[in-house]
Amino acid sequence: MSKKVLLKSATILDSSSPYHGKKRDILISDGVITSIKATIPPEDSYQIIDTPELHVSQGWFDSGVSFGEPGFEQRETLENGLNTAAKSGFTHVAVNANTWPITDSKAAVLFIKSKANDHVVSAYPVGALTVRSEGQDLAELYDMHQAGAISFYDYQKPMQRVNLLKIALLYAQPFDALVQSFPLQPDLASNGQMHEELVSTTLGLKGFSAISEEIRVVRDLFILEYTQGKLHIPTISTAGSVKLIHEAKQKGLDVSCSVAVHHLVLDHNELTSFDSNFKVMPPLRSSDDVSALITGLKDGTIDGVTTDHNPLDIELKKQEFERADFGTIGLESAFGALNASFGVRQAVLGLTGLKKRFGIKEHLIDEGQQADLTLFEPNTSWEFSKGDISAASHNSCFYGRQMKGKVLGVISKGKISINS
Repeated sequence: MSKKVLLKSATILDSSSPYHGKKRDILISDGVITSIKATIPPEDSYQIIDTPELHVSQGWFDSGVSFGEPGFEQRETLENGLNTAAKSGFTHVAVNANTWPITDSKAAVLFIKSKANDHVVSAYPVGALTVRSEGQDLAELYDMHQAGAISFYDYQKPMQRVNLLKIALLYAQPFDALVQSFPLQPDLASNGQMHEELVSTTLGLKGFSAISEEIRVVRDLFILEYTQGKLHIPTISTAGSVKLIHEAKQKGLDVSCSVAVHHLVLDHNELTSFDSNFKVMPPLRSSDDVSALITGLKDGTIDGVTTDHNPLDIELKKQEFERADFGTIGLESAFGALNASFGVRQAVLGLTGLKKRFGIKEHLIDEGQQADLTLFEPNTSWEFSKGDISAASHNSCFYGRQMKGKVLGVISKGKISINS
């Protein structure tokens, strides 16, 4: 940060800060918050950010993004992916292990970290849980942890060998590593295209039943209770999963979970258009499931929100629905969709709720603290379109949807990125 930055009349949203809910000027020097006052006189040397509805929170964290590099750079490079994250308000992202080669070694972890060293956004590699994410042998978990892997997860690949999950949860305990397990029982979802209910029958599409997720959640929670390990269940999508995880937390199990933005604001009725942008994994569920997910987020059963950002080549989406791949991008639309549905405070809570679980240091908004900030304004209404996309791939399920609120930029690691 070459000069001092002055945020004028910023409304601070940070429940751990003594300034929460207050409007203050904030002066940042060399990446540190040096002064927070009702008024700070500007100087010529300051970079001044002064907008009518400036709000600021702790920097947002996405616990699961997919970038193509290495191996699938045509989908997304690490540099452009991180630029997109910054534009979308994220200062920290966990990068999924679905590249080629798979991130299953110390060298692969270090490659991703090195690409982000000089970027305003911090990239945290998610190491594959098994070698090449094939589900047969545990990957080099300790070595990857030492190199900076933030957790271990075979992206969207369910762990079939239950004993291997048991061993992973036991093995990871001495170095306090977080194991993730994707909640899907494959033989209950064979050739599934969408949520199994009346809509799928009407459309003639084979469905994923809710039980195909919930039976795996039950299994993994039993293994967790046996091992007393540390488990994260990513992108849950059903009312039954919310109930099961709530009960597990009541029992004191060390479990957390996330929900994707699109599962909070869209349901399976979107599939009546046969638009493959709505084909996601897990599938969009019923309105009752959406209601349960919303309740679970608000009451703390669900720990936080992810975009599950997954850029895909146009050739993988622009084909017959049953042949199209699962996945949507989500970084650029995350705040606008959440804010429109939940309001700004719940949106910010959702976008910061998983930082502690994944070991991301939280810098509260106070004098003497490192500046790790997201800048935004909450009230602008707009419609999401292709022109709003910075990602290399355009497979979004939010086209034409009304959004509320705009990200203005981020400040982190002594750097600043302001949207033009």
